[in-house]
Amino acid sequence: MFRDREDAGVKLGLELSRLQLHQPVVLALPRGGVLVAVEVANALNAPLDLLIVRKVGAPGNPELAVAAIVDGDPGEVVLNREIVEAYALDEDELRVLIANERPELERRRVAYRGKTKPISIAGKTAIIVDDGAATGTTMKIAIRALKRRSPREIIVAVPVSPQETVAELAREADRVVCLSQPGQFRALSFHYLRFPQLSDSDIVTAMGKAVRSQTGAQQHAAGPGSKAATKSMPRNNREK
Repeated sequence: MFRDREDAGVKLGLELSRLQLHQPVVLALPRGGVLVAVEVANALNAPLDLLIVRKVGAPGNPELAVAAIVDGDPGEVVLNREIVEAYALDEDELRVLIANERPELERRRVAYRGKTKPISIAGKTAIIVDDGAATGTTMKIAIRALKRRSPREIIVAVPVSPQETVAELAREADRVVCLSQPGQFRALSFHYLRFPQLSDSDIVTAMGKAVRSQTGAQQHAAGPGSKAATKSMPRNNREK
């Protein structure tokens, strides 16, 4: 049982800090994963970024993903080929389903990151963080998309997940770090004392604090009067 997402992030960060990771980059899955990832990034003294994934539901069954769109430069579409074949979807039908979800992905991208470009993970250790993984569907899609970006290693980091989901994710990622694997998994909220729903503004606020915290640490490391940290910040964040 975790007190809240921040508590889970502190404990997850402590576990990850025991590993010798090469150039870690922490990637948060919004919304719930952001508050956990902020603490992980602080523990590792690693850059923090968002990995925005939008599920593309099957016709008549929006909870079943036939594909997903992953934000990036450029964005990527990851197909769930088994579901595509089960629904006998052709290219035109897929194109329409994907197009219907792009506006929401774009809205979230603008709301969460503005004009800031994603951090490159080529040759680095990509750590995907969420507040838990029930079925692991979104996490699997994220892993498959990141593999195309040539990271050195992909690590899944979650506070809690069912044992069977952890086993499935271990077949997709290089490593899985999960603090709690209950035999009888219930909804994520049952594993937290406080598990409030998060809004877009909560995400923007958390990311803004993380950027300011990391910038302050960079300036401190660079020494008094240094402009190095200021130059490294995205322009839109400097202007806020």
